Amino acid sequence: MGEWGTVCDDFWNLQDAKVVCRMLGLQPATLAPRLAAYGRGKGRILLDDVNCTGNEKTLSECQHSGWGKTNCNHSEDAGVVCGFRTLC
Repeated sequence: MGEWGTVCDDFWNLQDAKVVCRMLGLQPATLAPRLAAYGRGKGRILLDDVNCTGNEKTLSECQHSGWGKTNCNHSEDAGVVCGFRTLC
């Protein structure tokens, strides 16, 4: 598609986050934060209703509502944590 954007958190879960971490060549996902946990994005929301099995190589292989088709706003941006997290 040639542009950066965000993903809406509708149906967002660890299986979806696993695909993002794999796409980025990082360690497996440990969290799939929702509700713009790391701040609201800017620009277009590119994907909504993402539903991955966790085995896909890219988010575009997952079920979704279509590129640029969304009913979300940036308060619903999805997040990802790749790798191990430390609890204090």
